Order: sequence, then C-alpha cells, then structure tokens
Amino acid sequence: MLAVLSFIQEVLSTPAIFVGLLALLGLLLQKKDIQSCIKGTIKTILGFVVLSAGANVVQEAIIPFGDLFQTAFNIQGVVPNNEAITSLGLTNYAVQTASIFALGMVFNILLARFSKLKYIFLTGHHALYMSCLIAIIMTISGLTGIQLIITGALLMGLVMGVFPALMQPVMEKVTGDDSLALGHFGSGCYWLSAQIGKLFGRNENTVTTEDINFPTALSFLRENTISIAIAMFVCYVPVALVASIKDAAKAAEIFGGQNWFIYSVIMSITFSAGIYIVLAGVRMLINEIVPAFKGISEKLVPNAKPALDCPIVFPFAPNAVLIGFLCSFIGGIAAMAILGLMGHLGIAVAIILPGAVLHFFCGATAGVCGNATGGLKGCIAGSFVHGIVATFLAAGMFPVLASLGFANTSFSDTDFTLVGIVFGNLVKVLSGNGMTILVAVLFLIPIVYNYTLGKKKA
Repeated sequence: MLAVLSFIQEVLSTPAIFVGLLALLGLLLQKKDIQSCIKGTIKTILGFVVLSAGANVVQEAIIPFGDLFQTAFNIQGVVPNNEAITSLGLTNYAVQTASIFALGMVFNILLARFSKLKYIFLTGHHALYMSCLIAIIMTISGLTGIQLIITGALLMGLVMGVFPALMQPVMEKVTGDDSLALGHFGSGCYWLSAQIGKLFGRNENTVTTEDINFPTALSFLRENTISIAIAMFVCYVPVALVASIKDAAKAAEIFGGQNWFIYSVIMSITFSAGIYIVLAGVRMLINEIVPAFKGISEKLVPNAKPALDCPIVFPFAPNAVLIGFLCSFIGGIAAMAILGLMGHLGIAVAIILPGAVLHFFCGATAGVCGNATGGLKGCIAGSFVHGIVATFLAAGMFPVLASLGFANTSFSDTDFTLVGIVFGNLVKVLSGNGMTILVAVLFLIPIVYNYTLGKKKA
C-alpha cells in the first residue's frame, strides 16, 4: 500500500508527468488520432520541463544573491522556504501527506465538476507542500487514520479551487481572456497587488511596465534579456563587493573560487538566461495545454480551466517581472527592519530575512498583476506591498510552526501562511470531529450554492 501511495505521489508531484497525462486525457476525450495524442502529450511535458529547467537556472543565480546579502549586512534570522519545511514535515508525515495529496486531487476535480469553482490545480509541487502543511495541522488537531486523510483531502481540494477562483478576474486582465487560471499558492498577495494597482487606475493613457521609453542611445535595453541582465548586474556587484569585504572567507565560499566581479557578471547573465528559458517553456506549454484541456472541459468538467504555475504570467509583462522582484525584495527589507524594531522594543517576533526565491517568483507575479490593473505605478506599489505582507505573514506563521515542533523555519508563499495561521490557530479551540465537520461544511458550501442560489442567478 505504501509503495502504491509513493508511486502515485511521485507521479502527481512531478508536474511535467501529471500535466502531460491530463493533456493526453483531454486529447483522448476529443478522439484525436494517435499521432496527435503522442505529439500533444510530449510537447506538453516538454514545455513543463523547459519551464522547470529555466526556473532552476533562475534559482541557481538568485539564491547566492540572498546568501551574499546576508553576509554583506551580517543579518541573522529566518529565511522562509517551502522546500525546507516540507522536507522536515515528510520525515514524520509522509503517508498522511501522500494520501491527502492524491485524494485532494480527486476532490479538486469533484469540486470543479459540481460547483462554480471550475479550476483544475496543476502545480504539483505546490499541492504537495500544501498537503504536508495540512497533514501536520490535522494531526495536531487530534485526527488519525482515514478520518485525517479524508478531512485533509477535503480541505486540500477546497483550497485548490478557491485560490484560483480568487485570482481569475485578475488573470483575465493579465492575459486578456478567460482560458487560463493561476495555480500557485501565493494568490492572496497577487490579488492584493492587483487591488493596489486599481488605486492608480489603468486606461489607454496609462504608462505600463512595457511602455518604458529608453533614450535612443539606450535602445538596446528594450530587449528584455539585456535589460534584465544589466539590472541584476547592478544589484549583484555592490552586494558581492560588500560581502567580500565584510567576510572574505564566507564570500569566497559562495563565489566558488571565482573573482567576485566575474562571478557577478556570470550570475547576472545566468539569471537573464533562466528568464529566457522560462518564457520559452511557458509559451510552449500554453500552446499545448489549452487546446488539450478542451476535451476535459467538454466531457468531464464543463468550462474547466487549467490552473498553472506562476511563471505562466511572465510573458504578458516581462519588464514587470524584474521590477516586481526588485520592489518586492525592497519591501521585504523594509518589513525585516520593522520586525527588528519590534524585537528591539520587546515584542516577541521572528526576524524574517528577504528570501530571494520568494521575492523573485512571487514578487514578480505580484508585479505583473499590479501592472495589469495600474500600470507601472501599480506594479511598483503592488509588488512592494507584497514584499511587506509576505514577510509579516511568514512571521505570523512562525510561532504556529514552532508550537508544532518546527523551529527556525517557515513557509514563504502567502496562501500557505494564511491557511497555516487560520487552521493552525483553529486547532486550539476546535479538534477531532469538530474539525472534520467544519472542513466538510466548507467544502460543501460551493456545491450547495451551485445547485440552489447559483442556479437561480443563472
């Protein structure tokens, strides 16, 4: 049984395979010929592999930047990291996590079929992280065995439908149509960034991130790969220089024996190359998954939409990706300073350091969403606020995790922290059967609404 669950978990937690299988299902439901099925499935998997490869290249370039930042400014604290906390959680909750993960996918499809939340969540690794968080919380609430798995899976299926639904109006503004949804557990702050963008408004005269006018002598900066590489170089060089002065030994370890300046050049260009690969993978994935998903939409879940990972929005505003990252990172620094001041005043808080991965992927997405509703000003303000709010939510999540036996770490993306803070505190007053009843009621509300009030409105 454990081996079967482990295999299912591995298939479902490998986004390329999982999405490829869904694309194959969609093509089969459309009764496509064998050649089209093979071609569509392989190209879908290939698109995801290219996207993932680009994301890995970006992380390889951005993680050292965060390490150098900490070294340069001698800052001690917690760097929120989804992968780190999940790896710790799987040590004791592997079976519960795998079971919630697999059954949660089923409940997500059922919810999409029988409610107005028509979103199939396809970001496998994020679903795995959320499953681990839910498994931990349900265990602490006193649930065990099949009751824990069903309760956790119901909650998992619900959040996989609710968060993409929250983001769908924003996604329509970003992409220009209603064919794609966002399946990434940072939706709370992406939505907030879009609302902040609305404060500035956007019309035909609004300057967007993609309308930035460069002087003739700087026209080469209109090419995104060039402007991104130069911007990252401007960020990398001073941080690397200060780090090498402050702690030469630690900096040299990060540089891997390279000169600090050469290292900065290579990492800046590597970062830009990663973005280029991500955008290529996204375009390939969209071209394949949307037509293939038509079969699932028509046959299994009417009007279903694929909810995909956050880089799916990057091609719609490439300049906003870089601006969003930088502004979110600055927001994270500002929030860290506020937390430090609170600690100095005797208020017990965790000092959350600005994690480069969080502020790149989530900050960039927040920037794209802010740009969609408020142009350049919306991008800057929305992503800056994202950096602040994400940091404070991670700080709020820290004591919840500490009480569950996890020290010196926290989830990063905002939906994890929102679910963790709400349900992690609920277990203090509601446990066992009470938690199961609450989750079941929450799951059934969209379905009941669809067949009662929802039908009347339709």
